[in-house]
Amino acid sequence: MSYHSPVLLQECLDALNIKKDGLYVDATFGGGGHSKAILDLLSSSGRLIAFDRDQEAIANRISDERLVLAHHDYRFLKRFARYYGFDKVDGILADLGISSHQIDAAERGFSTRFKESKLDMRMDQDAALSAYEVLNNYDGSKLNRLFKSYGELKNTNAIVKRLLNFRSIKPIEFAKDVFKALDGMTPKSKENQFYAQVFQAVRIEVNQELDSLKLFLEQCEKILKPNGRLVVMSYHSLEDRIVKRFIKNGFNTAHTVLPELQKKWSLKALNTKPIIPCDKEIQLNSRARSAKLRIAEKIEDES
Repeated sequence: MSYHSPVLLQECLDALNIKKDGLYVDATFGGGGHSKAILDLLSSSGRLIAFDRDQEAIANRISDERLVLAHHDYRFLKRFARYYGFDKVDGILADLGISSHQIDAAERGFSTRFKESKLDMRMDQDAALSAYEVLNNYDGSKLNRLFKSYGELKNTNAIVKRLLNFRSIKPIEFAKDVFKALDGMTPKSKENQFYAQVFQAVRIEVNQELDSLKLFLEQCEKILKPNGRLVVMSYHSLEDRIVKRFIKNGFNTAHTVLPELQKKWSLKALNTKPIIPCDKEIQLNSRARSAKLRIAEKIEDES
């Protein structure tokens, strides 16, 4: 199975500030590139737990007794980390979005490049909800919401009307059907970006990506040791905004209890601006173009 090299690999390793005997989490195993690099820096006492909901990623497992590979969504981080003896960890890495392998596998239906591919987009291939179900069974209001919220598209009413009209004649089954339904809705010079946003919106809905991300982040703060590192790489503005906000003050911004009873926020951003790949890396791996890396550290408890 072919996987591209991980994006910003050295930067991720530096950000984790790896202790050779430490406990670490790779929340998105993918092709195993980050996991292998982390294991290379650990001693025989160090351990790593990695998560992935994609069966093909799990099949790509690394043979190493220090590695636990959990076939689960990272939204269950705390539960399975504790089950496998990772109650508190020294570092957590998450490389968000879809892997290069998922994009390049036509039969997975993630990419706009493969017009003949069936619309699937499931990261967990056992999941019930697919892109086909979303595009053919969601009503107009639900489609409008996801294109506006997850695709950040402006002309959502027109997009939804075109899709509803198309599926009233035949199911939206293949990528080419989306292209036919929405043909001419944007200038030729902006077509690639437009269809990428349409596909992104459907993919996020299918995999409940933003919900998983929020649940995952909340658990990271709880299982990190003092001075432990949280390292998150995102690929679009929706993810990056969530990560940035969480690192700043968590998701509980409405203070409804007395100040003296409020829990002090325990994460500190180590970079005010995200780290981005250099031009050379982008040339070698086009997926790196939109990557943004944010780093946080768990503050030492002063109580």
